[in-house]
Amino acid sequence: MANSFAGIEIGKRSLMAHTQQITTAGHNISNADTEGYSRQRVQVKPFDPIYRPDLERAEVAGQIGQGTSVESIKRLRDELLDQRIVAQGNQESYWATREKYYVMLEEIYNEPDDISIRTNMDKYWQSWQELSVYPESQAARQAVVTRGESLAESVQQRFKSLSGVGNLINGDIEASVRQLNTIANQISEINKEIVKATGMGDNPNDLLDRRDLLVEKLSQIANVTTDIRDNDEFMVHIDGHILVQGGIARNLGVKANTDNNGYSTVIWADTGNKAEISGGSLGALIELRDVDVRNELQSLNTMTMNFADLVNDVHRNAMGMNNVTGLDFFVQRPFVTSTNGNYDRNGDGVDDSSYIFRFTGTNALNPQDKVGLEGVMTLSGKSGTVSVPYHPTDTIEEVVARINDSDGEVKAYLDRNNHLVLKATTAASEENPDFVIRHVEDSGLFLAGYSGVLQASGAEGAYNFDRADAVNVLAGDFAVSPVLNPAGYIEVNPDIRNDVLSVAAAYPSNRGRAMIGDGRAAVEIAAIRNTSVMIGKDRTFDDYFANSVTNVGLKGEQAEMNLLSQNAIMNDLRSLRDSISGVNIDEELAEIIKFQHGYNAAAKFVTVIDSLLDTVINRLGV
Repeated sequence: MANSFAGIEIGKRSLMAHTQQITTAGHNISNADTEGYSRQRVQVKPFDPIYRPDLERAEVAGQIGQGTSVESIKRLRDELLDQRIVAQGNQESYWATREKYYVMLEEIYNEPDDISIRTNMDKYWQSWQELSVYPESQAARQAVVTRGESLAESVQQRFKSLSGVGNLINGDIEASVRQLNTIANQISEINKEIVKATGMGDNPNDLLDRRDLLVEKLSQIANVTTDIRDNDEFMVHIDGHILVQGGIARNLGVKANTDNNGYSTVIWADTGNKAEISGGSLGALIELRDVDVRNELQSLNTMTMNFADLVNDVHRNAMGMNNVTGLDFFVQRPFVTSTNGNYDRNGDGVDDSSYIFRFTGTNALNPQDKVGLEGVMTLSGKSGTVSVPYHPTDTIEEVVARINDSDGEVKAYLDRNNHLVLKATTAASEENPDFVIRHVEDSGLFLAGYSGVLQASGAEGAYNFDRADAVNVLAGDFAVSPVLNPAGYIEVNPDIRNDVLSVAAAYPSNRGRAMIGDGRAAVEIAAIRNTSVMIGKDRTFDDYFANSVTNVGLKGEQAEMNLLSQNAIMNDLRSLRDSISGVNIDEELAEIIKFQHGYNAAAKFVTVIDSLLDTVINRLGV
C-alpha cells in the first residue's frame, strides 16, 4: 500500500529533476563560447513503481507511480560525424601549410628583373659576346668580371633564400613534434580521469569534450585515427602506429641528419626508428623540407655546378691578354683534399669511398658515327642501378641521349674536344651524396675502349665509389666532387678579379701566345647559353629557368585550389556538427522557461500535498 507521504516524495523528485535540468541548461549557456563544448541534456525516467509483478502486492488496479528521477546527463554528439571531421582535418591543415610556404617560394622566384638570376645570366652571356667582338678591350673584360660577380651574388642570394625557408620549416617541424607530444600526453591523462569517472557510473561529458577537442587538434598536425577497444580503452593511431593507448602515450623525437643538411629527422622516442608522418601540418612540413625545398636547392645546385664547370672547361684551356692560361673563371671547392677523391665515409679514420664528380674519356668521337659495338652500360640510379643498352647501329649521339633519358643519376655529353663526359647529378635519396658517381660498368667496349672512360669492361673493370682509389679503373681524366651546395659559394676566381687581363678570350697560338683579335674562346663561352648542356631533365639554361618558375607556380596553385576545396568540405562538416552539438542561446532560454514552469508546478503539487497532510494530521477527528 502506498505511504501517506508518497506524494511529498514525488514532488521532491520532480523538484530535484527540474532543478537539474535548469542547472544543465545554465551550464550550456555559460559554455556557449567554449571551444569544443557539446550541449548537454538531462535524461529523466519514471521512478520505479511501488508494485512490481514479481513481488507480493495489494489488490489494486495497475502500478502506483512514484514520480521521476534523473537517469543521466548526456552530451549531444554524432560520433560518426566526429570521425569524418578528424579524417578530413589532416588534409585541410596539410594544404594550408603547403599553401603558406609556397607563397614564400613564389616570392623568392618573383625577383625584380634587374636583380634576378636570369637577368644577370643574360647580361653575363652578353658580356662574353661583347668580348668576342672586341677581344683586345680591357673594358669588355672588366664587364665580364663584374657581371660574373653579379651573377654569382644573385645565385648565392637565391640559395640563402631557399635555405632560409628550409631552416624555417625545420624549426616548425621541431615545434610541431613538441606540440604533438603535449597533446598526446594530455589525451592519456584525460583517459585516466575518464576511466575513473565511468567506473563510478558517471558520464564525464566535459572530459569527453576535452578529449575530442584534443584529438581534433591532433588531426591538424598528423593523420590520426581513433578506436575504442572492448574494454573501453581509448586508442589513437598515427599512420598505423600506436600514439596513445589508454593512459599511456608514446612520444616523438628529433635527430639531426647529416645527410640532409643537418635537418631534424622525426623519430619515435622509445625505439629511435624513423617516424613516417603523412598528412596534417607535420606531414606537409616534412614533405616541403625534404622534397620540395630540397628539389629546388638541388635544381639550383645542378644549374650552378654545370654552369661553372662548362665555363671553366673552356676558360682554363684559353688564354688571357696577359698570356696567362689554366685559370678557372669560377672557383670550385672540392669536397675532399685527396686528388683521387678518397673519403672516410663511415668515420673510422680510414678512407673507404671515392667522391668523383666527372669522368672524361681519352678518345675524340664523332657524334654521327655508329658505334659498331653491342653491350649494356650499368649506371647508378635513384635506387640501385639502371641498364642502358647500345647496339652496333646506334650513333654516338643516340647512345648519349639514351644515357640522359634513362632514370640514372649519371648523365653524359661530348665536350669541346668531342670526348665523352660522364657527370653525376644530385641524388634522389638522402643517403646518397650529391654530385658523386657511384657506379659505372660496361659489359662491352663502348666505355672501355671506344670512348676511353674505363680501362676494362665487365664487373672486374667497373667503377664503384664504395672503395678508396676507385679511380684506378679509369682510363681518362676525372674531377673530384664539389662541396655540398655549390650555389652557396660560387664566386669569380680572385686571380681574375685582381687582374681582368686574365679573362681568357683567345686560344694559344702555335707560339703559345694569345693573338690580337682572337676571340674564339669568348665565342665558345657565349654559345653555352643556348647549347643543350644542362645535365638532367633541363637541356639548356633557359629551360632551367622556365621549368623552375613554372614548377613553383603550378604547385602553389595546386595548394591554393586544394585548400579552398578542403575549407569548403570542413565548413560543411563543422556547420553540421554545430547544428547537433552547438549551444543555441535562444533554445536554451526556452528550455529554462519550460523547466521553470515544471518546477513551479511541482512546487504547487508539494504545497497541495502538504495541505492535505495538514488536514489529516491536525484536523481529522477534531
